[in-house]
Amino acid sequence: MSTMDLSSVLKGTSVILLFFAFNISAIQAQSSNAPLISAYHDDANAIIDAAMNDDKAFQKLTNFVDQYGPRFSGTETLENSIDWIVGNMKQQPFDRVATQEVMVPRWVRGEESATLVAPYHKELPMLGLGGSIGTPEEGIEAEVLVVDSFEDLKAHADKAKGKIVVYNAPFTSYGETVQYRYRGAVEAAKVGAVASLIRSVTPYSMQTPHTGNSAYEEDVKKIPQAAITIEDAMLLHRLQEMGKNIKIKLSMEAESHPDVPSRNIIAEIKGSEKPEEIVVLGGHIDSWDVGQGAMDDAGGCFAAWEAVMLLKKLGLQPKRTIRVVMWTNEENGLRGANAYRDMVKENGTLKNHVLAIESDAGVFEPHGFGFGGSDEAYQMIKPVEKLLTPIGADTVKKGGGGADIGPIMREGVPGMGLNVDGSRYFWYHHTAADTIDKLDDMDYRKCIATMAVMAYVAADMPKRLAWGK
Repeated sequence: MSTMDLSSVLKGTSVILLFFAFNISAIQAQSSNAPLISAYHDDANAIIDAAMNDDKAFQKLTNFVDQYGPRFSGTETLENSIDWIVGNMKQQPFDRVATQEVMVPRWVRGEESATLVAPYHKELPMLGLGGSIGTPEEGIEAEVLVVDSFEDLKAHADKAKGKIVVYNAPFTSYGETVQYRYRGAVEAAKVGAVASLIRSVTPYSMQTPHTGNSAYEEDVKKIPQAAITIEDAMLLHRLQEMGKNIKIKLSMEAESHPDVPSRNIIAEIKGSEKPEEIVVLGGHIDSWDVGQGAMDDAGGCFAAWEAVMLLKKLGLQPKRTIRVVMWTNEENGLRGANAYRDMVKENGTLKNHVLAIESDAGVFEPHGFGFGGSDEAYQMIKPVEKLLTPIGADTVKKGGGGADIGPIMREGVPGMGLNVDGSRYFWYHHTAADTIDKLDDMDYRKCIATMAVMAYVAADMPKRLAWGK
């Protein structure tokens, strides 16, 4: 064998050894928490059975949203709903129930309307976008320019001055399409428009407009902004294609008021061995000012609440503390999430957060979780998915989190978002149609079980999850 042949063999052997070493390492990482599957099998099944046989949880959620919906930041209804929850929690076997005061924005919609006045008369269902300014008392009546993108607006900038710009941007994904809601007024104002209307951010509509938060830029003139329906945005586009002269009258009383106090809700059961270490789960208790906020996000809040009470009912006390947090002001400010982060940083308990779990995608049929954190932490938590096989929520995949746990995740806390069937979520998102009838009792029970199993195991496993990104 020549020296060159020997060198090639040695190199090949090294590659093979490296291959096996890598795969052995990966297998060891995957299997390091494999004992969790057997160790927690009976407890997980007990949790699932108890959740699936609970015929009162959905009625409790129903009663709540029927009494307290919508729950918009800065409103009496939101504060009354927080009082109701805290009062009920204090009658249950939590070890601690508290609130954290948070100053939140107060935006008032007022009366509003959009009317097509040319080429014919038609009332256009609409919802002002959060944070929008109002129109003058007499309203704004102007010709319309319909565009399908920001690029299209730039291409026709010379036609936009003095007009109401209508964005007829089809829904592709929420992350991509929501930019028209958020930046639409700014871009329209830059080319001289007097108001901005967006096609609602949704793939499906039955003449239902969708609201949501929007923004202005400091050095750009503020103009009113609102959402109209898919149907009407497409109609206006067709009229423009026919060469019709289109006019709309927009009237909005929207105005912003000084910040007012609200509260985060915090309730927990103490860990048996490491009470200083914390697993957080929850959602946001506020909603938009239309609908009941049943899907977005009372269902997520109550599923977390029910999950922890289910553990108490079964006599399961994990080693670490499990904390339910219902954040305020997610919809138009994230003040609650930021205040929670600031609190745990200031009191030195941020580093004690082992995992944060959020449910804010509707409590539809659960598929599992999306995980955001280090690879090491992911390998530690992934085996838990096997415990959720009986209800089909047995997929823990990389990439996940939530708006309210985002601030602490950015500090290094591992996070998870409950993944559910999302096929209908954006049909009702931020609309008057977000009502309890859109949810299913058995799906809700599965969500409770899914969150309870994950929170329990994460709070009880021998080794805490590794921090990092």
